[in-house]
Amino acid sequence: MAELAYHLELWLQSPAVGQEDFEFDSMQADAGLIRIVGFDGGWRIGSNFTPDSWTSPVVWDVLVAEIKQFDRSVREGVAAMGIELSFIPEV
Repeated sequence: MAELAYHLELWLQSPAVGQEDFEFDSMQADAGLIRIVGFDGGWRIGSNFTPDSWTSPVVWDVLVAEIKQFDRSVREGVAAMGIELSFIPEV
């Protein structure tokens, strides 16, 4: 989860944020395990492994708020284990 939070925060810091799709590229999972794709009416979350199963579209602000909530939750869990949080960038 910490690796996903890291990559999502990097995506939110990208100069092309809100214009480019997100594809989780992990050292521990196949590329496309998690994707966030711009779609008519908003952004959808899905996976290359279940191509027929996507969330309903959400507006950008809702997506960002949920990513930030996920990040906070991961940070709390990592901190509770006594691990330094500096490896996850903050937005």
